[in-house]
Amino acid sequence: MMSEPVIAPEIEDQSRRELKPIVALESTVITHGLPYPENVELALKMEEIIAAEGAIPATIALHRGEVKAGLTEDEIEELARDERARKISRRDIAPAVAQGLSGGTTVAATMAIACRAGINFFVTGGIGGVHRGGGDSFDISADLQEFARTPVTVISAGVKAILDIGLTLQRLETLGVPVLGYRTDRFPAFYYRDSGYNVPCRVDHPQDIARITAEQQELKLEAGILVGNPIPEESALSRDEVERAIEEALQRAEREKSTGQDLTPFLLGELEEITSGSTLEANLRLLENNARLGARTALAYRRLIS
Repeated sequence: MMSEPVIAPEIEDQSRRELKPIVALESTVITHGLPYPENVELALKMEEIIAAEGAIPATIALHRGEVKAGLTEDEIEELARDERARKISRRDIAPAVAQGLSGGTTVAATMAIACRAGINFFVTGGIGGVHRGGGDSFDISADLQEFARTPVTVISAGVKAILDIGLTLQRLETLGVPVLGYRTDRFPAFYYRDSGYNVPCRVDHPQDIARITAEQQELKLEAGILVGNPIPEESALSRDEVERAIEEALQRAEREKSTGQDLTPFLLGELEEITSGSTLEANLRLLENNARLGARTALAYRRLIS
C-alpha cells in the first residue's frame, strides 16, 4: 500500500545532488491525448526540453496501483501501450490505487500529486474548465476546483478552445485563482493566441512568475496559479478555422452522445480529423513551448529562494 506519493528516488537524488528544481508533467496526453507512438515521442520530447533547460522532469501517473511522481522511459512506454489505462482525476486516485490500476493523470490529479510530492511547477497543454453549455449541463472540469485548493503554478496555453473560456475565467475569479498572461494582455485560447478576454495580470519574464509564486506561498494563499502562455505565433491556427471545426466536432459529440470524462478526448480526436491534423501539430508545438517556460520559471524560483 502507498498512502503518500513520492518522487522517484533517482529524480530526488539528482535534484538534491545537482540542486536542480523538479517540473511536473501530466500523463493523460499519453493515455488519452495522442495515439501510439506519438504519445511516447511527445512525453520524452517534453522531458528532454525541460532537462535541456537545466531542470528535472517528473511525469506523474498511476502505475500498477502506485502513485508515481517520475516515470522511467520503460514505464512511459508501458503506459502509452496500455489500452486499459484509466483517465485519472482527483476523485479516481484512491480507487485506482486500491484496485492496482494504471492511468494517466488529468490536470487536477497531477496538481494534487505534485503538491503532495513537494513540486511547485507543472506544465500542461491547456486546462479543463466550463464546457460550452455548461450553464445548463453543469459540465465543469474538476481542474477548476483543484486550482482553488492546491498551491501549484501551472504553465499552460490557456483553457482548451473547446470550452467556454469566458465562463471558465469567471469561475477562476470566483475561486480566487490568480491568472497570469505571459507576455500578453489577452488570455490565450490553446490553438490560437487571443481568446478575446483580458488577463488580470501580465508578466514578461520567468522571474515575474517565480516572484508571484513565492508571494502566494509566503502569504499562505492556498490557491494555485494559472499562467497563460500563448502558442508561438508561427504555430497558431486562425480563430475562425478552429471555431468552425469545434462546432462540427460538438455536433458529432451530440450525435454520439459523448459526455463527461469522455467528451474532451472525443472532441480533440474529432478536431484532429476535421482539420487534417492541424490541431494535433499545434498541440505539440504549444506543449513544447510550455515545457521551456515551465523549466525556466522553476529555475528562476530556485534562484529566488536560495
